[in-house]
Amino acid sequence: MSEVHDKGEPDARTLADLSALADGTLDPSRADAVRQLIAGSPELNERYERERRAVAALHAVRAERAPARLRMRIDATATAPRPRARLVYGGTLTVVVAAVVAAMILVLPGGTPGAPSVSQAASLALRGSVLGPPPPDRTHPGVKLGQDVQEVYFPNWSGWFGWRASGQRVDHLGGRLAVTVYYERAGQRIAYTILAAPALRWPGAQTRWLHGTEVQSFVLGGRAIVTWRRAGHTCVLSGKGVSADGLSKLAAWKTPGIAG
Repeated sequence: MSEVHDKGEPDARTLADLSALADGTLDPSRADAVRQLIAGSPELNERYERERRAVAALHAVRAERAPARLRMRIDATATAPRPRARLVYGGTLTVVVAAVVAAMILVLPGGTPGAPSVSQAASLALRGSVLGPPPPDRTHPGVKLGQDVQEVYFPNWSGWFGWRASGQRVDHLGGRLAVTVYYERAGQRIAYTILAAPALRWPGAQTRWLHGTEVQSFVLGGRAIVTWRRAGHTCVLSGKGVSADGLSKLAAWKTPGIAG
C-alpha cells in the first residue's frame, strides 16, 4: 500500500498513483484506496490537485487546438517565446505549462493523438522533479543509481561525465510506468526517462548507430531529444542548451562490466 513517510514526503509509489488517478490511467481496483489516502493527507491532496489541474488544462488546450497538419505549418509555433525549461514542482502549475506540453505533443515526431508516443514521454520531463535524487547503487555505486524500471537501471554519470543526479519523478503513460531522473552539470539540466515495456514506437526521426545502439534524435525550440531502447524499454533523454550529439553519446555509453 502506498504511504507517506514520517517526514511528510510521499514515496514513489504514492506519487505514481496520484499522477495516474489525475490522468485517468489508475487501475480502477486501486482508485478508492488512493482517494482515501488523499482524503486523509493535506499534503497528498495538494499534490493531487496540482496534477489534476495540469491534466485538465492540457485537455482544454488539446480540445481547442487546430488540426495537426495546419498547426505544423504555423511558423509561430516554433518561434514564439517559451517559458523557462526548468520547472520546479511545488509552485503553481499554470495553463502556460500545459500549453508548452501540448505543443510538444503536437509537433514532435511520433506525436499521434490518442496513443503513447516518444513526444509524450519527452513532455513528462517538463513537469519537474518531485523527489530527491536516487542514491548510488549499493553494489555498483560508481556506475549505477539505486533506481530502475523493471531492472533497467539509471546510470551514475557523476564520475564519468560530471552529470550528477539532482531529482526524479514517477508517472504513468499509456499504462506504462515512467520514471524520470534529472541530472545537472555546470548549470545545465537534462532529463532521462525510462518507460516500462513494451517499447513505444520509434518517432521516425534522424537515426544513427553508436557503439551498437540505435539512437533517434530531433531538436525543437532549442531542446534536444534522443530516444533509444534498452531490454525492450523506451529510453528518452532531453535537455535545453545541450546538443543532440552529446545526448546520443550518453545514450550509447556502455556501463563497464554491467549488462542492461
